Formats: sequence, structure tokens, C-alpha cells
Amino acid sequence: MKPAETRLESAESTIAELIKNRRTVRLFKDDPVSAELLLELLNVAIWAPNHMNRQPWRFILVQGEGRKAFAEAMVQTYGADDRERYGNKKKAYFEQVPAHLVVVLKEDPRQKVWDEDYAAVCSLIQNFQLAAWEQGLGVVWKTNNYGYDPRFRQAVGVKSGEKIAGLLHIGYPAVIPPVQPRTKAEELLTVFEG
Repeated sequence: MKPAETRLESAESTIAELIKNRRTVRLFKDDPVSAELLLELLNVAIWAPNHMNRQPWRFILVQGEGRKAFAEAMVQTYGADDRERYGNKKKAYFEQVPAHLVVVLKEDPRQKVWDEDYAAVCSLIQNFQLAAWEQGLGVVWKTNNYGYDPRFRQAVGVKSGEKIAGLLHIGYPAVIPPVQPRTKAEELLTVFEG
């Protein structure tokens, strides 16, 4: 085997293992995550495939004291009963997560372009999760109702013509969840042979 082929085979094995070993993490240690590390991870993630190299994304990073206003903006989207019932617990969680990354899609009114761009942003998020996992960071990708609420969107700086594709909670894992089973691709594959 040629040396280049050996390196490629090794890289594929590492990537496959990284994909299979990554977990969604919801419980984090209190340890801060540096903005420099997050920027480094984003600079890896932006290599996601995207049609015509449109790069239809931007990011909003929330850390430190900003987490309090961020948590308050999220809780204010709840109805009065839910705010009373869950508000303090949710605020405490949001304030405890070391970093929040809002991944924003620049929306295009053309459906095909919108679909392509949304797929690209989702690929970027997966790249980010894998790069973070490789560095010992856990991530949970959230798409909750507050992301559609104009009050939350305004509070975090999302503009008209933009969609929150994901809110990523990021930190060093306090708990790594167990493996969840996956359905084998063979059970889901249809082969069309003409």
C-alpha cells in the first residue's frame, strides 16, 4: 500500500470512530470554555459543504454574565403558567451552561436556495459538534420554540430575514450519555436499478 493511501485509510478510520463515539451532552461541568477554542472550532466547522460557496451562516456567542440576560430572554417566551412552573429551573440551567452558540441562517426567499443553505448550516453544526467532541467538549443542538419568538430573537440579535438553525449548548461533559441504538442502513435502503 502506498503511504498516501495508508494516511487516508487512517484518517477515515479516525473520522468514522469520531462520528460513532460523539454523544449529545446536556450536563456540563462549570469549567469555562475559552472563546479562542470556540473560534478555532468554528473555523473548522465552516468547511461544511455549501452550494456556490454562499456560506449562509453567522454566529452569536453567549458566555459569562451574558448568560443571565440570555436565560431571562428565553424564559420570557414562556406563558405565565410555564414561567411560574419551569422558569427558575430553566434559567438556572441556561446560566450554568458554559457557552451558548446561536447558529443563524441567512434566509433566501427562493425555496431551492433556502433548502440548500439550511442543509449547509446543518452540516456546519455537525462539523462543529464533531470538532468539539474531538477536543473533549460536549454539545447539545437545540431547536426549541423560543427560537421563533420575536422577543427572544430581538434580545439575542437575530435580524429580520434570519432563522435560528440551532442553539448549541457547549461545555465539558459532566455526564456522557450511553450509546443509543441506530437502525442499520440495510433496513432503510431502497436500491433503484431502473
